[in-house]
Amino acid sequence: MLSVIPIVPFLIVYFAGIGLKQEKRKTFLLAMDVTTLFLLLSVSGLFNTIFHSNFGFFLILLIVLISAGLIGGAQNRLKGTVDGKRLLRAVWRLSFFFMGASYVLFMIVGLIRYISQAM
Repeated sequence: MLSVIPIVPFLIVYFAGIGLKQEKRKTFLLAMDVTTLFLLLSVSGLFNTIFHSNFGFFLILLIVLISAGLIGGAQNRLKGTVDGKRLLRAVWRLSFFFMGASYVLFMIVGLIRYISQAM
């Protein structure tokens, strides 16, 4: 269920952190980090279902690696070195937004296809 509805792990982590009286910003970022893994699994599954493919996970991995290369290159040009921890954090959090938008888009497309096939 957690990978079918990835908002559930986000809410669990966020409200658990708030319940433990942690800082809201840190709790929100931790919830984003945890949810990204579930989004990765559900978006790749939705992609595979909609496009009748087995390439969804690898496509997302390819996009994440390309974005890591682009961000690492930009970091190298600006600062002269690449900070691996900051690079990983930036790519992981950008992946959250990319996959969140992809999840919503694929859910809408999947629902439309399901409803149109049922009629």
